[in-house]
Amino acid sequence: MPLIKTITITPNLPESLQPLLRLARNLWWSWTPEAIYLFKDMDAELWDKTGHNPIAMLGSIEQPRLEELERDEVFLARMETVIQELERYLNAQTWYKKISNDGDGKVIAYFSAEFGLHESLPLYSGGLGILAGDHMKSASDLGLPLRGIGLLYKHGYFQQYLNPDGWQLETYPTNDFHNMPISPVKDGKGNPVIIDVKMDDRTVFCKVWEITVGRVRIYMLDTDVPLNSESDRQITAHLYGGSIETRLQQEIVLGRGGIRMLKQLGENPAVCHMNEGHSAFMAVERLIQLTKDAGLSFDEALEAVRATSVFTTHTPVPAGIDRFPEDLIRRYFGEAVGEMGISMEQFLDYGRIHPGDRNETFCMAVLAIKMASQTNGVSKLHGEVSRNMWAEIWPQIPKHEVPITHVTNGIHTLGWLSREMARLYERYLGSRWIDEPTNHNIWKRVRHIADFELWRSRERLRERLISFSRHRLKKQLQNKGAPRYQLKAADEVLDPEALTIGFARRFATYKRATLLFKDPERLTRILTNPQRPVQIIFSGKAHPKDREGKALIQKVVQMANRPELRNHIVFIENYDIEVARYLVQGVDVWLNTPRRPNEASGTSGMKVTANGGLNLSILDGWWVEGFNGNNGWAIGAGEEYDDPNYQDEVESRLLYELLENTVVPLFYDRTQHGIPSGWVEMIKNSIQSICPFFNTNRMVEEYSTKFYLPNSKRWLACQKDGWCEAREIAAWKKRVFELWHQVKITDVELPDKKAPKVGDRLPIHVYVQLGDLSPDEVRVDAYIGHLDDKGTIEEGHPLPLISTGETSELGYLFKGNLLCLSSGQIGFSVRCYPYRKELAHPFELGLLKWWESGS
Repeated sequence: MPLIKTITITPNLPESLQPLLRLARNLWWSWTPEAIYLFKDMDAELWDKTGHNPIAMLGSIEQPRLEELERDEVFLARMETVIQELERYLNAQTWYKKISNDGDGKVIAYFSAEFGLHESLPLYSGGLGILAGDHMKSASDLGLPLRGIGLLYKHGYFQQYLNPDGWQLETYPTNDFHNMPISPVKDGKGNPVIIDVKMDDRTVFCKVWEITVGRVRIYMLDTDVPLNSESDRQITAHLYGGSIETRLQQEIVLGRGGIRMLKQLGENPAVCHMNEGHSAFMAVERLIQLTKDAGLSFDEALEAVRATSVFTTHTPVPAGIDRFPEDLIRRYFGEAVGEMGISMEQFLDYGRIHPGDRNETFCMAVLAIKMASQTNGVSKLHGEVSRNMWAEIWPQIPKHEVPITHVTNGIHTLGWLSREMARLYERYLGSRWIDEPTNHNIWKRVRHIADFELWRSRERLRERLISFSRHRLKKQLQNKGAPRYQLKAADEVLDPEALTIGFARRFATYKRATLLFKDPERLTRILTNPQRPVQIIFSGKAHPKDREGKALIQKVVQMANRPELRNHIVFIENYDIEVARYLVQGVDVWLNTPRRPNEASGTSGMKVTANGGLNLSILDGWWVEGFNGNNGWAIGAGEEYDDPNYQDEVESRLLYELLENTVVPLFYDRTQHGIPSGWVEMIKNSIQSICPFFNTNRMVEEYSTKFYLPNSKRWLACQKDGWCEAREIAAWKKRVFELWHQVKITDVELPDKKAPKVGDRLPIHVYVQLGDLSPDEVRVDAYIGHLDDKGTIEEGHPLPLISTGETSELGYLFKGNLLCLSSGQIGFSVRCYPYRKELAHPFELGLLKWWESGS
């Protein structure tokens, strides 16, 4: 093959239209309606043809049209207004600057295997990526000094199409990065930035690209460069593709490569946030850099890394976690462990729940937990699930005290909001809701929206969805070579005035997409009632290797093909951000039927709420926190079942009853003016109660105040005076581990009073032998709570005991008073654990001594 030299050709715009290129390269336009319509109005057909990609459109638009726009004073004035608005946005005072006083350039690095920012950047597969994309947008709105770190996939995630029998098939189109809103990062000499990553017995080179999201930048690593072998060029070819070894290689590039890239760009992070465990190897590279550059020991470096790392887990089931066999870890990290100054067995134990268990595979979530000072789930319920899931890492700690908290997910409201609803909010709420989406008082004004206005807006959005669905269905049929009569029928499918239910998500079995089909005859009666028709629009992809998920899609399609249901059920192929946008904006009801507690959070229902839709969901994920009884519907009362078949039977019946007796009647109960006033009232309740909390501005503020700001201060404290604090804490921990065997609770004294009454105070005296430790190096608690049927304390609470400084042959004396708050039998014990104010949580060392029988 001849030598080929590449030339990158950029759009050739007239001078007066050059600002459009700058606008196109900042994804701020993607959540700014005026900017979107500016691009669309240049050439609506080309805008759709290029997948709403402004870079591709500007490079394809014909010269006569550009010359026409150059003379269009109205268009030029609109463009100038949008550019000025971008400037105002970029230079405005931000929330983060107000609360942080941050002028020292501390960087927060946010690692994610996928980012779902816009349909023109197909670098995501589902909810994890969409959440990461919304996190970036809100970080921009709030002004955080945040850098996203990801991988640039040549083929992204697969494109879905269905064969005539409804079976999912996949294609992998190539992403043309030079025609996307993404740019190569260049050094001071104008050369592309290339970083290298150690990989087994070789070096892999990665090109660095940049996506600008408002005030925030995302750096993407790409191994498809000529310096690499053909196999290494394929490392970033597919999102979640390839073998288990390819997956390991991707995660090394993401984690280790991400840190190396930041260092090369001079943006060493103060805080690192792992969005799922895929990026946990970033800790390895940070440890290596600190041992090399700062001369720290492994334990000292670990203090600095752990104190400034955050891990967010999104997975509620062990099967969803990446695990790698020991032989692969040994191959790929043999040199790294030497650089860190530890043995391979020590490193392997950081990825094991049970250190020393050679049968346990290396778990990325365990590595992330052990390398982070804070771990959180993505909803309140998911926090509980995660504490149970990972409790064995801290075997002596009660499950409810396992140091895993939660930050409930949200959405970037403006990015998912229809123009129709945005105008309505602006008219009744003013413009402050855009800058203050977490302000509950602003959202209370929703109750002032006239019922008929809100309902007319909802009708228009439903009509848009039906029109879009008909267009997509017709296109799907054309691609399959369907006869003309079927294409004509597609123009009539669905009813713009009928109650429209949406179900769109990843087709995993636990999400139970076909729960609604448990009783087909009953469902048919509900859907085809001539006085109160109902219709359902489905969309979603199954993982290419998930045959059970594909079978669910096939079942939906086969139901939709039944003659009596053909106009009531539609499946839209190739679910992406564009399809999601139409669905969440247009449906009346969003259906969610996961098998509790397997839905970590979910966010699609939040997007529906902002657009005036209502949720009908199992009480799982975020809906446990969101549902209040008058802002949507709950299927069941949060029960959990041992028998999945019985669960499906019970919950499908509850779903049918809700539809027949509550949801459908409320929708069709109209006033004399045709307004379903009860339905509209529920929409208002839903918006007021859900929108101000379930948004990513609140979520990112929570991450900032709980994690980013404290960890950033810890980073500065660790660095001070030649890493003095990191060295001190490491030395103290080593000392505590060596001396902990000396600690023993020797005596516990309670008064002889056999029947204390409510309101009594019972003095507690506890003696603890501490050996060579001092009382200020430990905390002693009385641990109190009700007993379960096994005689153990269930979800007890600690009562701190205070050291008196007195000693005897029994040890140091600790005192406290137990207040008897309620009658009945309670359990009582005592515990002791190491304490130092710099610890991220009380059980960071995992050391705990309980009062034992015979003590």
